[in-house]
Amino acid sequence: MSADKAALEEGAEFAPRFDANGLVVCVTVEAGTREILMVAYMNQLALDKTIETGVAHYWSRSRNALWRKGDTSGQVQRVISLAVDCDQDAIMLTVEPGGDRKACHTGRKSCFYRRLDFNSGRLVFME
Repeated sequence: MSADKAALEEGAEFAPRFDANGLVVCVTVEAGTREILMVAYMNQLALDKTIETGVAHYWSRSRNALWRKGDTSGQVQRVISLAVDCDQDAIMLTVEPGGDRKACHTGRKSCFYRRLDFNSGRLVFME
């Protein structure tokens, strides 16, 4: 293992690896239930704002804009912890959701509300 790889995987330096578009994937989970609420992206600005304010910020790829979760929905996510995966190309936020506790723009608690039925090959609702 190279020294750089060892430092990235085993060291204490926070060094998120952004992709060619300057983004890193972010998985957001609820602190109390450990349920995955959503998957979004962060750029350096969103990451900096999240760390600075303790409130989840993301980068909207469709709007090409910084997005503070809850500004329009009231569903502010207070960050409890931030973790990175082994090679620091994914972030996991553990949050305490506010508002009506619904993270998905569809009005559901989680963006993961359907599962694949392997027999039919179709999506079925889990709620």
